[in-house]
Amino acid sequence: QVQLVESGGGLVQAGGSLRLACASSGLTFSSYTMAWFRQTPGKERRFVAAIRRSGGATTYADYADSVQGRFTISRDNTKNTVYLQMNSLKPEDTAVYYCAARPNSATYYQVESFGSWGQGTQVTVSS
Repeated sequence: QVQLVESGGGLVQAGGSLRLACASSGLTFSSYTMAWFRQTPGKERRFVAAIRRSGGATTYADYADSVQGRFTISRDNTKNTVYLQMNSLKPEDTAVYYCAARPNSATYYQVESFGSWGQGTQVTVSS
């Protein structure tokens, strides 16, 4: 079965950077759409970023408006790992960050469209 394991969370000051990683197994990684979501207590899990394949080796990245220009998603198909580089972090970025995977390259990113999830990693940004 698909397994996703996140790492790289922690405590950082506002304006700082973190890089999250999600190591995967049990899937044909290069053909999967990989995404990051985040969730705060009492709130819904929300889309952050996704990277998908579209025709051959071309990949596309999509971002939530709140992180556009600050976060960068990337993937290493040789390591079956997806990354989220987070720069210029703000206190409102504080959340548990989850990695998700699905086998299709559709451009919608509702939570229910993803069938595989990691356990999450805490990111805390202090002001």
